[in-house]
Amino acid sequence: MALHLVTHSGPFHADDVLAAALLRHAVDPALSIERTRDAARIAAADVVVDVGGIFDPASLRFDHHQASYTGPRSSAGMVLDWLVDSGRVSARDGARLREGLVDYVDDVDNGRRTPAPGVPCFAGLVAALARTGGSRGDHDAAFAVAVGMAEALLRGTFDGFAEEDRAEAVVVAAMEAAAAAGSNAMVLGEYVPWKPAYFAHGGASHPTDTVLHPGPDGAWRAAAIPPALDSFAQKRPLPEAWAGLTDDAMAAACGVPGARFCHKNRFICVFDTFEHLVAALAHAGHLVGPLPQQG
Repeated sequence: MALHLVTHSGPFHADDVLAAALLRHAVDPALSIERTRDAARIAAADVVVDVGGIFDPASLRFDHHQASYTGPRSSAGMVLDWLVDSGRVSARDGARLREGLVDYVDDVDNGRRTPAPGVPCFAGLVAALARTGGSRGDHDAAFAVAVGMAEALLRGTFDGFAEEDRAEAVVVAAMEAAAAAGSNAMVLGEYVPWKPAYFAHGGASHPTDTVLHPGPDGAWRAAAIPPALDSFAQKRPLPEAWAGLTDDAMAAACGVPGARFCHKNRFICVFDTFEHLVAALAHAGHLVGPLPQQG
């Protein structure tokens, strides 16, 4: 049987919306929601969020309005803590979600932070949806829409976490392979967002200065690695003779067919195949040591 959640009726805020969405996402997709302040209905609920005057994770009561609770959480933060503590959300995902969304919702709801005018945010989107509810029934319908929006956001967010984790595994393996081969080039057999993982794992001091990877069109790219995550500089720019050239002019400059483009600032170049890209880099003396296998 689906879990039954009770939260307060009337106007709603980002914390009760997000708390309900978190429980649907991580505990029970069929979670039913009732909005009421009736004490008997609150007592009978499986889960109570943002109403009832009790904070007791063991009995799934998550209210933060009573004087006995002096912590920093709103109902959203309380629910996320419980999800992590109970193993329904990993500690790593919980920390990422808290940093990216839940701490902000907690802070806004508890008056520690005010949404910036003219800057879209989760709390502001929920507030806009709440204004569409002019009666009790309208409030309930608007709440359901807001929870649906939050569920979609959470699905995308957790999918993003999974992509980050997979990218990290690919990048770390490529870094290790390059270091073991004594190469200055890191080779990715598929494109993944590599910079965050690279610098999180010592990329600033890693011996690689170039990353080779395929693009969505099947062509291969070499990118000059920056010295830091947010830097526009390069540890070692691509060959100066290639700067700003395309197609035949670039092929003539590098002495290898299949050249397509090199940015004038020498941070990326494109060749039709992996073999042509490697041959051009080697001909220009840009590769150091044996090239590792594609990761």
